[in-house]
Amino acid sequence: MTLPAATHLPIWRTDGIIITMLLHIGPVEFLYYWLHRALHHHFLYSRYHSHHHSSIVTEPISSVIHPFAEHIAYFSLFAIPILTGTLTGTASIASFAVYITYIDFMNNMGHCNFELVPKSLLSIFRPLKYLMYTPSFHSLHHTQFRTNYSLFMPMYDYIYGTMDQSTDTLYETSLHRKEESPDVVHLTHLTTPESIYHLRLGFASLASRPHTSKWYFWLMWPVTFWSMMVTRIYGRTFVVERNLFKNLKLQTWAVPKYNIQYFMRWQRESINCLIEEAILEAEDRGIKVLSLGLLNQGEELNRNGELYIRRQPQLKVKVVDGSSLAVAVVLNSIPEGTTQVLLRGHLSKVAYSIALALCQMDIQVATLHKDEHCKLKARLGREAGCNLVLSKGPSQRIWLVGDGLTEEEQLKASQGTLFIPFSQFPAKKMRKDCFYHNTPAMLTPKCLENVDSCENWLPRRVMSAWRIAGIVHALEGWHVHECGDMMFNIEKIWQASLQHGFHPLMMPQTPSLN
Repeated sequence: MTLPAATHLPIWRTDGIIITMLLHIGPVEFLYYWLHRALHHHFLYSRYHSHHHSSIVTEPISSVIHPFAEHIAYFSLFAIPILTGTLTGTASIASFAVYITYIDFMNNMGHCNFELVPKSLLSIFRPLKYLMYTPSFHSLHHTQFRTNYSLFMPMYDYIYGTMDQSTDTLYETSLHRKEESPDVVHLTHLTTPESIYHLRLGFASLASRPHTSKWYFWLMWPVTFWSMMVTRIYGRTFVVERNLFKNLKLQTWAVPKYNIQYFMRWQRESINCLIEEAILEAEDRGIKVLSLGLLNQGEELNRNGELYIRRQPQLKVKVVDGSSLAVAVVLNSIPEGTTQVLLRGHLSKVAYSIALALCQMDIQVATLHKDEHCKLKARLGREAGCNLVLSKGPSQRIWLVGDGLTEEEQLKASQGTLFIPFSQFPAKKMRKDCFYHNTPAMLTPKCLENVDSCENWLPRRVMSAWRIAGIVHALEGWHVHECGDMMFNIEKIWQASLQHGFHPLMMPQTPSLN
Protein backbone atom coordinates (compact mmCIF):
# COMPACT_ATOMS: atom_id res chain seq x y z
CA MET A 1 0.00 0.00 0.00
CA THR A 2 1.32 3.43 -0.89
CA LEU A 3 0.20 6.88 0.16
CA PRO A 4 0.33 9.40 -2.70
CA ALA A 5 0.77 12.22 -0.21
CA ALA A 6 3.97 10.61 1.04
CA THR A 7 5.75 10.83 -2.32
CA HIS A 8 8.26 13.59 -3.02
CA LEU A 9 8.45 14.78 0.58
CA PRO A 10 10.12 18.18 1.03
CA ILE A 11 13.05 18.48 3.37
CA TRP A 12 11.30 21.11 5.51
CA ARG A 13 7.78 22.45 6.04
CA THR A 14 7.19 24.82 8.93
CA ASP A 15 3.45 24.15 9.15
CA GLY A 16 4.14 20.40 9.30
CA ILE A 17 6.61 20.86 12.16
CA ILE A 18 4.09 22.95 14.12
CA ILE A 19 1.29 20.41 13.52
CA THR A 20 3.55 17.58 14.70
CA MET A 21 4.39 19.48 17.88
CA LEU A 22 0.76 20.32 18.66
CA LEU A 23 -0.42 16.77 18.00
CA HIS A 24 2.23 15.40 20.34
CA ILE A 25 1.44 17.88 23.12
CA GLY A 26 -2.28 17.24 22.72
CA PRO A 27 -3.53 13.80 21.66
CA VAL A 28 -0.32 11.79 22.07
CA GLU A 29 0.60 12.96 25.57
CA PHE A 30 -3.03 12.99 26.74
CA LEU A 31 -3.87 9.50 25.44
CA TYR A 32 -0.58 8.08 26.69
CA TYR A 33 -1.22 9.47 30.18
CA TRP A 34 -4.58 7.70 30.48
CA LEU A 35 -3.30 4.54 28.81
CA HIS A 36 -0.44 4.47 31.29
CA ARG A 37 -2.79 4.92 34.23
CA ALA A 38 -4.94 2.10 32.88
CA LEU A 39 -1.89 -0.15 32.60
CA HIS A 40 -1.34 0.35 36.32
CA HIS A 41 -4.74 -1.12 37.12
CA HIS A 42 -4.08 -4.45 38.80
CA PHE A 43 -5.74 -6.42 35.98
CA LEU A 44 -3.53 -4.99 33.20
CA TYR A 45 -0.49 -4.43 35.39
CA SER A 46 -0.14 -8.08 36.38
CA ARG A 47 -0.65 -9.26 32.78
CA TYR A 48 1.34 -6.64 30.88
CA HIS A 49 2.99 -3.62 32.44
CA SER A 50 4.71 -5.39 35.34
CA HIS A 51 7.24 -6.68 32.81
CA HIS A 52 8.48 -3.13 32.21
CA HIS A 53 8.52 -2.35 35.94
CA SER A 54 10.78 -5.29 36.70
CA SER A 55 13.51 -2.67 36.16
CA ILE A 56 13.33 -0.62 39.35
CA VAL A 57 16.85 0.71 38.79
CA THR A 58 16.44 1.63 35.15
CA GLU A 59 18.93 2.00 32.33
CA PRO A 60 18.40 3.20 28.74
CA ILE A 61 17.55 -0.27 27.42
CA SER A 62 14.69 -0.42 29.95
CA SER A 63 12.84 2.13 27.80
CA VAL A 64 12.02 -0.46 25.14
CA ILE A 65 11.36 -3.48 27.35
CA HIS A 66 7.60 -3.95 27.00
CA PRO A 67 5.21 -6.75 26.09
CA PHE A 68 4.26 -6.89 22.42
CA ALA A 69 0.76 -5.52 22.99
CA GLU A 70 2.17 -2.41 24.67
CA HIS A 71 4.57 -1.85 21.78
CA ILE A 72 1.63 -1.89 19.37
CA ALA A 73 -0.26 0.63 21.52
CA TYR A 74 2.72 2.98 21.77
CA PHE A 75 3.49 2.83 18.06
CA SER A 76 -0.15 3.61 17.34
CA LEU A 77 0.08 6.71 19.51
CA PHE A 78 3.35 7.89 17.98
CA ALA A 79 1.92 7.34 14.50
CA ILE A 80 -0.75 10.02 15.05
CA PRO A 81 1.49 13.03 14.19
CA ILE A 82 3.27 11.15 11.40
CA LEU A 83 0.12 9.90 9.64
CA THR A 84 -1.69 13.20 10.13
CA GLY A 85 1.14 15.10 8.50
CA THR A 86 1.26 12.60 5.66
CA LEU A 87 -2.49 12.63 4.97
CA THR A 88 -2.74 16.41 5.14
CA GLY A 89 0.25 16.92 2.87
CA THR A 90 2.20 18.88 5.49
CA ALA A 91 4.77 16.18 6.23
CA SER A 92 8.47 16.64 5.55
CA ILE A 93 11.65 14.67 5.99
CA ALA A 94 12.59 16.98 8.87
CA SER A 95 9.29 16.42 10.72
CA PHE A 96 9.74 12.64 10.52
CA ALA A 97 13.42 12.62 11.45
CA VAL A 98 13.14 15.14 14.27
CA TYR A 99 10.06 13.54 15.81
CA ILE A 100 11.45 10.01 15.78
CA THR A 101 14.77 11.25 17.17
CA TYR A 102 12.90 13.19 19.86
CA ILE A 103 10.96 10.10 20.93
CA ASP A 104 14.06 7.91 21.13
CA PHE A 105 16.17 10.52 22.90
CA MET A 106 13.58 11.40 25.53
CA ASN A 107 12.70 7.76 26.11
CA ASN A 108 16.33 6.78 26.69
CA MET A 109 17.07 9.88 28.76
CA GLY A 110 14.15 9.22 31.08
CA HIS A 111 15.44 5.74 31.86
CA CYS A 112 19.16 6.54 32.14
CA ASN A 113 18.93 6.79 35.96
CA PHE A 114 21.31 9.75 35.94
CA GLU A 115 20.21 13.34 36.29
CA LEU A 116 21.62 15.33 33.39
CA VAL A 117 19.11 18.16 32.90
CA PRO A 118 20.88 21.28 34.24
CA LYS A 119 19.04 23.44 36.74
CA SER A 120 19.94 26.56 34.76
CA LEU A 121 17.84 25.30 31.85
CA LEU A 122 14.71 25.03 33.99
CA SER A 123 15.48 28.35 35.69
CA ILE A 124 15.73 30.30 32.43
CA PHE A 125 12.44 28.96 31.05
CA ARG A 126 10.25 27.97 34.00
CA PRO A 127 7.32 26.54 31.97
CA LEU A 128 9.78 23.93 30.67
CA LYS A 129 9.18 21.83 33.80
CA TYR A 130 5.68 21.15 32.46
CA LEU A 131 6.89 20.36 28.94
CA MET A 132 9.96 18.19 29.60
CA TYR A 133 10.48 15.52 32.20
CA THR A 134 13.79 14.64 33.82
CA PRO A 135 15.40 11.26 34.60
CA SER A 136 14.68 11.77 38.30
CA PHE A 137 11.00 12.45 37.47
CA HIS A 138 10.62 9.11 35.73
CA SER A 139 12.76 7.21 38.24
CA LEU A 140 10.12 8.04 40.86
CA HIS A 141 7.50 6.37 38.68
CA HIS A 142 9.57 3.17 38.73
CA THR A 143 9.91 3.26 42.52
CA GLN A 144 6.52 4.69 43.58
CA PHE A 145 4.42 3.12 40.77
CA ARG A 146 1.34 5.32 41.34
CA THR A 147 2.75 8.72 40.39
CA ASN A 148 4.39 10.51 37.45
CA TYR A 149 2.53 8.75 34.63
CA SER A 150 3.26 11.28 31.87
CA LEU A 151 5.14 10.34 28.71
CA PHE A 152 7.64 13.19 28.24
CA MET A 153 5.58 16.20 29.42
CA PRO A 154 4.64 16.26 33.12
CA MET A 155 1.80 18.76 32.65
CA TYR A 156 -0.88 16.07 32.74
CA ASP A 157 0.40 14.84 36.11
CA TYR A 158 0.05 18.40 37.38
CA ILE A 159 -3.45 18.70 35.90
CA TYR A 160 -4.76 15.42 37.30
CA GLY A 161 -2.90 15.51 40.62
CA THR A 162 -0.62 12.52 40.12
CA MET A 163 2.67 14.40 40.40
CA ASP A 164 4.87 12.86 43.10
CA GLN A 165 5.43 15.40 45.87
CA SER A 166 9.12 14.52 46.15
CA THR A 167 9.84 15.17 42.45
CA ASP A 168 11.48 18.57 42.91
CA THR A 169 13.38 17.46 46.01
CA LEU A 170 14.78 14.39 44.27
CA TYR A 171 15.78 16.50 41.28
CA GLU A 172 17.72 18.92 43.50
CA THR A 173 19.33 16.08 45.44
CA SER A 174 20.37 14.27 42.27
CA LEU A 175 22.07 17.36 40.91
CA HIS A 176 24.07 17.95 44.08
CA ARG A 177 25.00 14.34 44.74
CA LYS A 178 28.74 14.08 45.22
CA GLU A 179 30.40 11.80 42.72
CA GLU A 180 32.24 8.86 44.20
CA SER A 181 35.97 9.34 43.84
CA PRO A 182 38.15 6.57 42.44
CA ASP A 183 41.41 5.40 43.98
CA VAL A 184 43.37 5.17 40.74
CA VAL A 185 43.03 7.12 37.50
CA HIS A 186 44.68 6.28 34.20
CA LEU A 187 44.98 9.37 32.03
CA THR A 188 44.92 8.54 28.33
CA HIS A 189 43.80 10.49 25.25
CA LEU A 190 41.99 10.00 21.97
CA THR A 191 44.21 8.64 19.22
CA THR A 192 42.30 9.36 16.01
CA PRO A 193 38.94 11.04 15.33
CA GLU A 194 37.44 7.56 14.83
CA SER A 195 38.76 6.33 18.18
CA ILE A 196 35.69 7.82 19.87
CA TYR A 197 33.69 4.91 18.42
CA HIS A 198 35.95 2.41 20.20
CA LEU A 199 35.18 3.83 23.64
CA ARG A 200 32.35 2.51 25.79
CA LEU A 201 30.43 5.71 25.11
CA GLY A 202 30.73 4.97 21.38
CA PHE A 203 29.72 1.59 19.94
CA ALA A 204 29.84 -1.42 22.24
CA SER A 205 30.56 -3.79 19.34
CA LEU A 206 33.64 -1.75 18.36
CA ALA A 207 34.75 -1.08 21.93
CA SER A 208 34.89 -4.83 22.62
CA ARG A 209 37.46 -5.35 19.84
CA PRO A 210 40.99 -4.03 19.34
CA HIS A 211 41.12 -0.66 17.62
CA THR A 212 41.30 -1.11 13.86
CA SER A 213 40.23 1.15 11.03
CA LYS A 214 36.97 0.19 9.30
CA TRP A 215 36.01 0.98 5.73
CA TYR A 216 32.61 2.33 6.76
CA PHE A 217 34.09 5.02 9.02
CA TRP A 218 34.31 7.38 6.05
CA LEU A 219 30.53 7.15 5.70
CA MET A 220 30.23 8.39 9.27
CA TRP A 221 32.30 11.53 8.79
CA PRO A 222 29.42 13.89 9.76
CA VAL A 223 29.11 12.13 13.13
CA THR A 224 32.89 12.03 13.48
CA PHE A 225 33.14 15.75 12.78
CA TRP A 226 30.36 16.44 15.27
CA SER A 227 32.18 14.42 17.96
CA MET A 228 35.36 16.40 17.28
CA MET A 229 33.46 19.64 17.76
CA VAL A 230 31.88 18.40 20.99
CA THR A 231 35.24 17.36 22.47
CA ARG A 232 36.77 20.67 21.42
CA ILE A 233 33.94 22.71 22.94
CA TYR A 234 33.84 20.59 26.10
CA GLY A 235 37.57 21.18 26.47
CA ARG A 236 38.35 19.02 29.50
CA THR A 237 39.09 15.42 30.38
CA PHE A 238 36.18 13.01 30.56
CA VAL A 239 35.61 9.55 32.05
CA VAL A 240 35.65 6.70 29.54
CA GLU A 241 35.73 3.64 31.80
CA ARG A 242 35.11 2.57 35.39
CA ASN A 243 36.45 -0.66 36.88
CA LEU A 244 36.67 -2.41 40.23
CA PHE A 245 39.65 -4.45 41.35
CA LYS A 246 39.91 -5.90 44.83
CA ASN A 247 39.32 -2.89 47.10
CA LEU A 248 40.19 -0.28 44.47
CA LYS A 249 37.89 1.84 42.34
CA LEU A 250 39.53 2.51 38.98
CA GLN A 251 38.72 5.06 36.32
CA THR A 252 40.15 5.93 32.93
CA TRP A 253 40.05 9.58 31.91
CA ALA A 254 40.69 10.83 28.39
CA VAL A 255 42.22 14.12 27.32
CA PRO A 256 40.22 15.46 24.34
CA LYS A 257 43.26 15.61 22.06
CA TYR A 258 44.40 13.39 19.20
CA ASN A 259 47.80 11.86 18.41
CA ILE A 260 48.61 14.40 15.73
CA GLN A 261 48.08 17.30 18.14
CA TYR A 262 50.78 15.99 20.48
CA PHE A 263 53.35 16.51 17.72
CA MET A 264 52.38 20.16 17.16
CA ARG A 265 54.53 22.55 19.17
CA TRP A 266 51.76 25.13 19.45
CA GLN A 267 49.47 22.53 21.05
CA ARG A 268 51.86 21.56 23.85
CA GLU A 269 50.86 24.29 26.27
CA SER A 270 47.14 23.53 26.01
CA ILE A 271 47.78 19.79 26.37
CA ASN A 272 49.97 20.33 29.43
CA CYS A 273 47.26 22.54 30.93
CA LEU A 274 44.66 19.80 30.44
CA ILE A 275 46.93 17.18 32.01
CA GLU A 276 47.79 19.45 34.93
CA GLU A 277 44.11 20.23 35.48
CA ALA A 278 43.41 16.50 35.61
CA ILE A 279 46.20 15.98 38.15
CA LEU A 280 44.90 18.83 40.32
CA GLU A 281 41.36 17.45 40.11
CA ALA A 282 42.71 14.08 41.22
CA GLU A 283 44.47 15.84 44.09
CA ASP A 284 41.27 17.61 45.18
CA ARG A 285 39.27 14.38 45.06
CA GLY A 286 41.76 12.44 47.15
CA ILE A 287 42.81 10.04 44.40
CA LYS A 288 45.85 7.97 45.35
CA VAL A 289 47.59 7.39 42.01
CA LEU A 290 47.34 8.90 38.54
CA SER A 291 49.14 7.05 35.74
CA LEU A 292 50.03 8.73 32.47
CA GLY A 293 49.18 6.83 29.31
CA LEU A 294 50.16 7.08 25.64
CA LEU A 295 51.64 10.48 24.71
CA ASN A 296 50.64 12.16 27.98
CA GLN A 297 54.12 11.28 29.27
CA GLY A 298 56.18 12.46 26.32
CA GLU A 299 59.80 13.44 26.84
CA GLU A 300 59.44 16.64 24.85
CA LEU A 301 55.97 17.39 26.19
CA ASN A 302 56.58 17.20 29.93
CA ARG A 303 59.75 15.16 30.55
CA ASN A 304 57.78 12.02 31.39
CA GLY A 305 55.55 13.91 33.82
CA GLU A 306 58.34 15.65 35.74
CA LEU A 307 56.97 19.06 34.71
CA TYR A 308 53.89 18.64 36.91
CA ILE A 309 55.87 17.52 39.96
CA ARG A 310 58.06 20.59 39.69
CA ARG A 311 55.06 22.88 39.36
CA GLN A 312 53.16 21.17 42.18
CA PRO A 313 55.79 19.87 44.64
CA GLN A 314 53.22 19.30 47.42
CA LEU A 315 51.12 16.81 45.46
CA LYS A 316 49.71 13.94 47.51
CA VAL A 317 48.45 12.07 44.46
CA LYS A 318 51.31 10.04 43.04
CA VAL A 319 52.06 10.55 39.35
CA VAL A 320 53.28 7.36 37.68
CA ASP A 321 54.54 7.00 34.11
CA GLY A 322 54.80 3.21 34.42
CA SER A 323 58.20 2.96 32.76
CA SER A 324 59.55 0.40 35.22
CA LEU A 325 56.81 -2.13 34.52
CA ALA A 326 57.06 -1.51 30.76
CA VAL A 327 60.77 -2.34 31.00
CA ALA A 328 60.02 -5.45 33.07
CA VAL A 329 57.45 -6.70 30.54
CA VAL A 330 59.87 -6.25 27.63
CA LEU A 331 62.72 -7.98 29.47
CA ASN A 332 60.49 -10.94 30.29
CA SER A 333 59.29 -11.13 26.68
CA ILE A 334 62.79 -11.83 25.34
CA PRO A 335 63.19 -15.59 24.73
CA GLU A 336 65.59 -17.47 26.96
CA GLY A 337 68.97 -18.12 25.42
CA THR A 338 69.12 -14.79 23.62
CA THR A 339 72.66 -13.43 23.51
CA GLN A 340 72.17 -10.34 21.35
CA VAL A 341 69.27 -8.04 20.48
CA LEU A 342 68.90 -5.16 18.06
CA LEU A 343 67.58 -1.90 19.52
CA ARG A 344 65.71 0.26 17.00
CA GLY A 345 63.51 3.32 17.25
CA HIS A 346 63.66 6.57 19.15
CA LEU A 347 65.68 6.29 22.34
CA SER A 348 63.41 6.95 25.30
CA LYS A 349 63.52 6.51 29.05
CA VAL A 350 62.24 2.96 28.60
CA ALA A 351 64.78 2.21 25.84
CA TYR A 352 67.74 3.36 27.95
CA SER A 353 66.55 1.31 30.93
CA ILE A 354 66.07 -1.81 28.80
CA ALA A 355 69.54 -1.43 27.31
CA LEU A 356 71.10 -1.00 30.76
CA ALA A 357 69.29 -4.04 32.17
CA LEU A 358 70.29 -6.23 29.21
CA CYS A 359 73.92 -5.16 29.43
CA GLN A 360 73.92 -6.01 33.12
CA MET A 361 72.49 -9.43 32.17
CA ASP A 362 75.46 -9.84 29.79
CA ILE A 363 73.23 -9.65 26.69
CA GLN A 364 74.67 -7.59 23.87
CA VAL A 365 72.62 -4.62 22.65
CA ALA A 366 73.28 -3.77 19.01
CA THR A 367 72.38 -0.59 17.15
CA LEU A 368 72.56 0.25 13.46
CA HIS A 369 73.39 3.94 13.73
CA LYS A 370 76.51 5.45 15.23
CA ASP A 371 74.70 8.35 16.89
CA GLU A 372 72.42 5.94 18.77
CA HIS A 373 75.43 3.88 19.81
CA CYS A 374 77.18 6.98 21.15
CA LYS A 375 74.09 8.14 23.05
CA LEU A 376 73.70 4.76 24.71
CA LYS A 377 77.37 4.56 25.60
CA ALA A 378 77.32 8.03 27.14
CA ARG A 379 74.14 7.31 29.10
CA LEU A 380 74.98 3.81 30.35
CA GLY A 381 78.61 4.33 31.28
CA ARG A 382 81.72 2.21 30.84
CA GLU A 383 80.58 -0.79 32.86
CA ALA A 384 77.59 -1.48 30.64
CA GLY A 385 79.19 -0.06 27.52
CA CYS A 386 81.21 -3.20 26.87
CA ASN A 387 78.01 -4.97 25.81
CA LEU A 388 76.98 -2.24 23.38
CA VAL A 389 77.63 -3.19 19.76
CA LEU A 390 77.52 -1.11 16.59
CA SER A 391 76.16 -3.62 14.10
CA LYS A 392 77.02 -3.54 10.41
CA GLY A 393 73.74 -5.19 9.43
CA PRO A 394 70.39 -6.31 10.90
CA SER A 395 71.29 -9.97 11.36
CA GLN A 396 69.81 -10.26 14.87
CA ARG A 397 66.67 -12.37 15.29
CA ILE A 398 65.30 -10.34 18.23
CA TRP A 399 64.45 -6.70 17.57
CA LEU A 400 63.39 -4.36 20.36
CA VAL A 401 61.55 -1.61 18.53
CA GLY A 402 60.12 1.77 19.42
CA ASP A 403 58.62 4.73 17.65
CA GLY A 404 60.53 5.64 14.52
CA LEU A 405 60.99 2.14 13.14
CA THR A 406 60.70 2.50 9.37
CA GLU A 407 59.13 0.12 6.88
CA GLU A 408 62.45 -0.11 5.02
CA GLU A 409 64.20 -1.30 8.17
CA GLN A 410 61.60 -3.99 8.72
CA LEU A 411 62.10 -5.26 5.18
CA LYS A 412 65.82 -5.73 5.92
CA ALA A 413 65.14 -7.99 8.91
CA SER A 414 65.95 -11.69 8.63
CA GLN A 415 63.16 -14.16 8.08
CA GLY A 416 61.65 -15.25 11.39
CA THR A 417 62.66 -12.10 13.26
CA LEU A 418 60.72 -11.38 16.46
CA PHE A 419 59.74 -7.72 16.89
CA ILE A 420 59.14 -6.75 20.53
CA PRO A 421 57.86 -3.17 20.97
CA PHE A 422 58.97 -1.08 23.92
CA SER A 423 56.88 1.94 22.92
CA GLN A 424 53.25 2.83 23.58
CA PHE A 425 52.31 2.33 19.93
CA PRO A 426 52.68 -0.90 17.96
CA ALA A 427 54.86 -1.19 14.89
CA LYS A 428 53.11 -1.50 11.56
CA LYS A 429 53.25 -5.15 10.54
CA MET A 430 55.07 -5.29 7.21
CA ARG A 431 56.36 -8.84 7.25
CA LYS A 432 54.30 -12.03 7.14
CA ASP A 433 57.40 -14.15 7.71
CA CYS A 434 58.24 -12.43 11.00
CA PHE A 435 56.61 -12.34 14.41
CA TYR A 436 55.21 -9.31 16.21
CA HIS A 437 54.67 -9.08 19.95
CA ASN A 438 52.12 -6.76 21.55
CA THR A 439 53.15 -3.47 23.07
CA PRO A 440 54.12 -3.90 26.77
CA ALA A 441 51.01 -5.31 28.41
CA MET A 442 49.72 -8.09 30.67
CA LEU A 443 46.59 -10.18 31.06
CA THR A 444 44.29 -8.88 33.78
CA PRO A 445 42.98 -11.02 36.66
CA LYS A 446 39.47 -12.42 36.32
CA CYS A 447 38.38 -10.49 39.40
CA LEU A 448 38.90 -7.18 37.60
CA GLU A 449 35.31 -6.07 36.98
CA ASN A 450 33.59 -4.15 34.16
CA VAL A 451 36.27 -4.80 31.55
CA ASP A 452 33.86 -4.40 28.64
CA SER A 453 36.15 -2.67 26.16
CA CYS A 454 39.61 -3.10 24.69
CA GLU A 455 42.40 -0.70 25.51
CA ASN A 456 43.22 0.74 22.10
CA TRP A 457 44.80 -2.03 19.94
CA LEU A 458 45.24 -4.55 22.76
CA PRO A 459 43.05 -7.68 22.97
CA ARG A 460 40.15 -7.98 25.40
CA ARG A 461 41.13 -8.16 29.09
CA VAL A 462 44.69 -7.13 28.28
CA MET A 463 45.97 -3.96 29.92
CA SER A 464 48.99 -1.83 29.08
CA ALA A 465 51.95 -1.94 31.45
CA TRP A 466 51.70 1.81 32.00
CA ARG A 467 48.14 1.45 33.25
CA ILE A 468 48.87 -1.61 35.40
CA ALA A 469 51.78 0.22 37.04
CA GLY A 470 49.41 2.78 38.55
CA ILE A 471 47.16 0.04 39.93
CA VAL A 472 50.09 -1.85 41.46
CA HIS A 473 51.44 1.34 43.05
CA ALA A 474 48.08 1.85 44.76
CA LEU A 475 47.74 -1.80 45.82
CA GLU A 476 51.22 -1.85 47.31
CA GLY A 477 50.86 1.57 48.91
CA TRP A 478 54.04 2.93 47.36
CA HIS A 479 54.01 6.62 48.18
CA VAL A 480 56.47 7.70 45.50
CA HIS A 481 56.24 9.35 42.12
CA GLU A 482 57.62 7.60 39.06
CA CYS A 483 58.21 10.23 36.44
CA GLY A 484 61.01 12.23 34.90
CA ASP A 485 64.31 10.37 35.34
CA MET A 486 62.96 8.41 38.31
CA MET A 487 62.68 4.67 37.68
CA PHE A 488 61.08 2.30 40.18
CA ASN A 489 62.72 -1.04 41.00
CA ILE A 490 62.05 -3.17 37.91
CA GLU A 491 62.13 -6.58 39.56
CA LYS A 492 60.05 -5.40 42.51
CA ILE A 493 57.18 -4.07 40.39
CA TRP A 494 57.29 -7.15 38.14
CA GLN A 495 56.93 -9.53 41.07
CA ALA A 496 54.21 -7.36 42.63
CA SER A 497 52.24 -7.46 39.36
CA LEU A 498 52.42 -11.25 39.27
CA GLN A 499 51.38 -11.53 42.91
CA HIS A 500 48.28 -9.43 42.24
CA GLY A 501 47.16 -11.74 39.45
CA PHE A 502 48.46 -10.06 36.31
CA HIS A 503 49.98 -12.52 33.85
CA PRO A 504 52.46 -12.19 30.98
CA LEU A 505 51.01 -12.46 27.50
CA MET A 506 51.50 -15.60 25.47
CA MET A 507 54.50 -15.31 23.21
CA PRO A 508 53.92 -15.52 19.47
CA GLN A 509 55.38 -18.64 17.90
CA THR A 510 59.02 -17.61 17.97
CA PRO A 511 61.57 -18.64 15.37
CA SER A 512 64.53 -20.82 16.19
CA LEU A 513 67.45 -18.89 17.64
CA ASN A 514 70.09 -21.25 16.27
